Amino acid sequence: MKFAILAAGEGSRLAQEGIELPKPLVRLLGEPMLDRLIRVFMSNGASEIVLITNNLTPLTQEHVRQLQAQGLPLRMVVRTTPSSMHSFHALRPLLGEGRFCLTTVDTVFREDEFADYVRTFAEAPAELDGLMAVTDYVDDERPLWLSTDETLRVTGFHDTPPTGRPEGAKYISGGIYGLSHTAFPTLDRCIEQGQSRMRNFQRALVADGLHLQAWPFSKILDVDHASDIAKAEEFLSQSRAAS
Repeated sequence: MKFAILAAGEGSRLAQEGIELPKPLVRLLGEPMLDRLIRVFMSNGASEIVLITNNLTPLTQEHVRQLQAQGLPLRMVVRTTPSSMHSFHALRPLLGEGRFCLTTVDTVFREDEFADYVRTFAEAPAELDGLMAVTDYVDDERPLWLSTDETLRVTGFHDTPPTGRPEGAKYISGGIYGLSHTAFPTLDRCIEQGQSRMRNFQRALVADGLHLQAWPFSKILDVDHASDIAKAEEFLSQSRAAS
């Protein structure tokens, strides 16, 4: 399976709060976030990892080239984009046919849970178009809520908590997307219509009738602020101790 990393954001909030490194290179327990994702993806059978970074971060570009020189199966797109959905679209030609897993560079999760998630998606029936990582841990400024049926099939994405949700389906999107090439026509149309943001793309997937399932993680964190670094490191330390 191929894996993809969205790392084209400017990380402006971190920079405003005194973090000088580009977001992909911010360290968690001594390991750059980008390197952590690559390591986890390789341990889960990645055939290739594609990533996008922006034109404003030559330090990240040079870091990726150093990793490529070590023999890692990385391909990089350098492009400044207006949204994460546009970044995804820029990676589309590199993803080809079949299933892939896409994440944002600052997504922090338990590695054992991620391994279960990837294995489940890889072994899922062909009619499944997407396996969306979700969590009931809410620590996001603008979370994207999901509604599901009793089988955890995704029925909608919402900016506010949906009403009438079945018990146990009170989840938000975790920023980890297991998808198939069957999602590309929806992505292309969103771009053509001038849409932006991943949440609008996800809404369009449901509107187009694609079969998406929710896969719960115990906790997924994003690193948007300097204070999030300590939270993420504490979470990773606890995860390692528990595994």
